[in-house]
Amino acid sequence: MEIPKQIKEILENLEKAGFEAYVVGGCVRDLLLLASLGRATNAAHANVRMNPNDWDITTNARPEKILKIFPDSKYENKFGTVLVKISEEEREENLKYAEVTTYRSEQGYSDRRHPDEIKFEDNLEKDLERRDFTINAMAAKVKSQKSVKSIKSEVENIEIIDLFGGQKDIKQKIIRAVGEPADRFKEDALRMMRAIRFAVELNFEIEPKTERAIVKLAGAIKFVSKERIHDELVKILQSDYPADGILLLHDTKLLQYIISELEAGVGMAQNKHHTYSIFKHLTESLRYTKNKDYRVRLASLLHDIGKPKTKHGEGVDATFYNHDYVGAKMAGRIMERLKFSRDDIDKVFLLIKNHMFYYNVDEVTAASVRRLISKVGKENLQDLIDLRVADRLGSGTPKAMPYKLRHLQYMMKKVQNDPVSVKMLKINGDNLMAVLKIKSGPKIGAILDVLLAEVIENPELNTKEYLEKRSKELNELELNELRGRAKDVIAGKRERDDGQIKKEFWV
Repeated sequence: MEIPKQIKEILENLEKAGFEAYVVGGCVRDLLLLASLGRATNAAHANVRMNPNDWDITTNARPEKILKIFPDSKYENKFGTVLVKISEEEREENLKYAEVTTYRSEQGYSDRRHPDEIKFEDNLEKDLERRDFTINAMAAKVKSQKSVKSIKSEVENIEIIDLFGGQKDIKQKIIRAVGEPADRFKEDALRMMRAIRFAVELNFEIEPKTERAIVKLAGAIKFVSKERIHDELVKILQSDYPADGILLLHDTKLLQYIISELEAGVGMAQNKHHTYSIFKHLTESLRYTKNKDYRVRLASLLHDIGKPKTKHGEGVDATFYNHDYVGAKMAGRIMERLKFSRDDIDKVFLLIKNHMFYYNVDEVTAASVRRLISKVGKENLQDLIDLRVADRLGSGTPKAMPYKLRHLQYMMKKVQNDPVSVKMLKINGDNLMAVLKIKSGPKIGAILDVLLAEVIENPELNTKEYLEKRSKELNELELNELRGRAKDVIAGKRERDDGQIKKEFWV
């Protein structure tokens, strides 16, 4: 990875104008994390990303000075952040603007989210001490920008300004608040959720004092907009350790303010078919969801959320009738509350509502699979299977892909990709009736079957011109003769393809 040349040029131009200039925050953290990976062999940091759009610059230059140095810039906020435009010919990695922000301090957070007062500063330390966590409160000054060519040389050629022990915390894999944790969280309550998000993204632990402050101030998360909570929750779900993130939200008392419905399943036993409590089953199902789509992961987390409301009886014979329908409605309301899009809500609702779909190898036919596809949509069927597998594994069942689900995948492919279908022809029944001047009837179907049989053997014949010409010849034959010609070719092709698909899914 290299620092984009646009960023280096901005730093140089600010320094030439007599100002200090540093890259700061998350980009410095990621630089050090990537350097610590060596050859990127440590899977614990698999989520570390170095996106040029994430490079931030801080400077003692006031916004009006920055605008003079970079005339094409935009300044439309009160935070001292100037968007410096990158010319198209110099643009790399879709980096249209670079954010250059004046050193600042902040005072008063009456809404627990935004500062009441912002003061521009001349001292870098003032700017760093307002930041959330030590790993995000470091700045870097490039000593020789022209020599910067790789991650290794990055570290060798930059000076790290680390006033709060960020480098040490990176080595020890710790999320620690800058200064007094309670003060940081009172300034911005969303930081509590960000601590958990960073922990699961980086596979770090939250420092005990920082975690205790989250527990103490968890209720302040109510002051944060649902849109911001939504964004952090999605990032937690997209991490490599989403289940650990949900457990951390629970342990720090945040979950009761975000998805309180999940708390109802804590410690609630199920029945003879389940080893775990409802809450543990849901978090374990999330842990075993291989699908990376955050919506599928959210469906795994919420798929049995209706069970506490539908539980009847106690002990091994307890029942949860209609929990799938009740849970789907509850999930929809939760997602509406957390400002998910309508498309996201509809998808999760559909997955949860149908996660109990019946499938018995000996009873299910191709027609019933087609009906399931029609019900949930072809684009959702694999996601539904992924949810079903996660549900099974989250119950403590060791077999990742049971035979029934492998058989369903086989049937799906057989139905969806059936090559023996007149739909593949460049001509249809309406075309034939027009060309042959005959009415709809069994002979039209028989002619199409013969045409298909010929195209299966020789795909090059699948042109409208040839098929129209050939259909006129076939129209001279009797119906039974037409059926006989097509039968053997089509049946043989079906059998060969079916054998290949069975091998693919071991059924």
